[in-house]
Amino acid sequence: MTDKPVPLTREGKAKLEVELEELRMARKAIAERIHNAQELGSSQADAEYEDAKQEQGRTEGRILELEDILRRGTVIDEVSAHHANRVMVGSGVEVEQDGKRHHYRIVGAPEADPAGGKISNESPVGSALLGKSVGDSVDVNVPRGVIKVKILKID
Repeated sequence: MTDKPVPLTREGKAKLEVELEELRMARKAIAERIHNAQELGSSQADAEYEDAKQEQGRTEGRILELEDILRRGTVIDEVSAHHANRVMVGSGVEVEQDGKRHHYRIVGAPEADPAGGKISNESPVGSALLGKSVGDSVDVNVPRGVIKVKILKID
């Protein structure tokens, strides 16, 4: 694992903390499922046991991932981002792309939700916009080719 800082909004950090706590509480229920399946000793219990073990693996993996993200997380100064004259993590950006207007919020990778308008600072569009000002146009390499994005507003 890397020690690279992970930018998080206060809201994003709080959501990750809630998810981590829920997963930690789910550990006990999963352990009980495993224990109960072991006691039954039937072929049906074997399937339940395997299912519970897989769920345990997914849960433990996600717990480790969340702990790492939160350990490396740095809360971004959203107030400064909203008043900056250049795009930074935490900024809202209105852009024109392919003749259409889009609004994105630049967030750290763990909070990215493209369908919700939150794009990662590590994504092609997000990284291309960082440091740019209103009126700037950037060419962005995306999987389907190069797109031109013009910054209309930073909020």
